[in-house]
Amino acid sequence: MSVGDIVFILRGGITQVLFMAAPLLLSALTVGLVIAILQAATSIQEQTLTFVPKMVVILVMLALMGGIMFTSLGNYTKDLFERIPDMAR
Repeated sequence: MSVGDIVFILRGGITQVLFMAAPLLLSALTVGLVIAILQAATSIQEQTLTFVPKMVVILVMLALMGGIMFTSLGNYTKDLFERIPDMAR
C-alpha cells in the first residue's frame, strides 16, 4: 500500500464527511441567521426561539437528502471493501 493509496482513501473519507454534513449544517446556519436577524429587529431575545426551527429544518433536510446521503456512504464503503485485497499486498 503506497502513500498515494492512503492519501486517496483519506481524501475520499473527508469528502464523504463534508458531503453528508454540509446540507444539514448550511440549512441550520441559514435558519439561525434568519431568526437572529428577526430577533435583532424585534428585540426578542428568547434563546429557545432558534432551537425548534433548526431542529425542524434538520429533520426535513434529513428526510429529503437522507436517501442520497446514505447511498453515497454505502457506495464509498463498498469501494473501501473492494480495495481491501489491494491493501494486503
